Amino acid sequence: MFRKDLIDLLKTPMSVAEIAREVREPPKDIEDDLKHLIKSLKHTEHALVVTPAQCRKCGFEFGPDKLRKPSKCPQCHTTWLTEPRVQIRRKVG
Repeated sequence: MFRKDLIDLLKTPMSVAEIAREVREPPKDIEDDLKHLIKSLKHTEHALVVTPAQCRKCGFEFGPDKLRKPSKCPQCHTTWLTEPRVQIRRKVG
């Protein structure tokens, strides 16, 4: 899979695990591709928008730099977490 193909795939929000299943690649490879894509998109009309992972118990929100699901919440130590979701959108203005 080519990184440019991620732009078309990410028109709708997806998690790294969903992308990996869709393209049949390991999640680690997808995460690396997304990190590279973030740098590449700085020079285009698109931007990668990350909806951060969140704890479903206490509401703790992880930073947008975390692209894969964390193992546990640092605040309440539960493993009941949402996966971060990524989407590519056109930059405004």
